[in-house]
Amino acid sequence: MFVWAKIPEKFRHLGSVEFSLKLIREAQVAVSPGVGFGEYGNGYVRFALVENPHRIRQAIRALRKII
Repeated sequence: MFVWAKIPEKFRHLGSVEFSLKLIREAQVAVSPGVGFGEYGNGYVRFALVENPHRIRQAIRALRKII
C-alpha cells in the first residue's frame, strides 16, 4: 500500500527531491520523491507502508517532530 502526501506549504519550495532528503536526514524516514513519477508529482512524496504497525507509528512520531 502507498500513501501520496502533499508536501506541507512551508517546505514546498524545496521540491520533492530535497524534501525527501530532509526527511531522511532529520527523521530517518525514507520516501519516494513525487517528481520521480512525473512532472506533476513534484509537490508530493510517496510513502510505502511496508513496515509493521509499530515501525509505521515510530515513523509518524519522527515526522511530527520536523513537520
